[in-house]
Amino acid sequence: MADRLPPLNWLRAFEATARHLSFTQAAAELGLSQVAVSKQVKQLEEHLGDRLFIRHPRSLEPTKTADAYLPKVRDAFDKLRDGTREVFGRRRGKALAVRSSIGFSVAWLAPRLPQFRALHPDIDIRITSSIWNEADLRGEFDLDIRYGIGDWPGAVAHQLTWETIQPLCAPHMVERLREPSDLADQDLIHVLGYERGWATWLRAAGLDDIDPGGGVHVDTSLMALEMAASGDGVSISRSSLSQPMVDAGRLVAPFDLKLPIEEAFHLVETSPAIAHPNAEIFKDWLLEQAAA
Repeated sequence: MADRLPPLNWLRAFEATARHLSFTQAAAELGLSQVAVSKQVKQLEEHLGDRLFIRHPRSLEPTKTADAYLPKVRDAFDKLRDGTREVFGRRRGKALAVRSSIGFSVAWLAPRLPQFRALHPDIDIRITSSIWNEADLRGEFDLDIRYGIGDWPGAVAHQLTWETIQPLCAPHMVERLREPSDLADQDLIHVLGYERGWATWLRAAGLDDIDPGGGVHVDTSLMALEMAASGDGVSISRSSLSQPMVDAGRLVAPFDLKLPIEEAFHLVETSPAIAHPNAEIFKDWLLEQAAA
């Protein structure tokens, strides 16, 4: 009955017939036979349990029920049309939205992005930064770059980095750090939100007598690296984020112990069914960069 939605083709036949007040003209618009349109309208009337048209020998007259129902059907079609266009028809013209941590955006993505733009100048990209991994994987973005071990429920994760952690300091501080035990006299710089940090590295180095939680705690890797480069302490850093500053000579590793960890940055896909048309292109390019 009326509590069940009628088939869409019945509603299309009704809307076109009500607009033309003619089964023949509605059939021509819909590419159907006059008999088929008349039958679909009759089936809709039986489904709703009410008559929609008074059938005269050469014309149709809408009933009060049809007059009341038609605006609602048209509104539903308009919303369905707009929604379909928004998700599928217009998305190619919209910027591809990518969410990434601030550190990864600056240290890893930004130096490589001009290459992608050169390859695909017609693809617009909007990158928004996050400090920590928000729990909500849904949002105003098409692709998400997250840090962890890659086990987010309901999502497909593609690993982008293979991380090691290692103490880093300004070049002029190396003389004070002859042995790992010399860290006891330095401020340790920590980054909030990471599971692997100073405690992991100090344990691997056999330095159980150094407080793994002492020093300065900041909420971004960029701040920790800048503090270390300024000589304000020693930072424990992920290789993917610190490499540009190491290559530039702003940071150096005073010790050889470089510890591999299971955490990494991942490209996360959450809604492939409604993905941006250019998401696959950007994903393939990111994975090529990661492999290189």
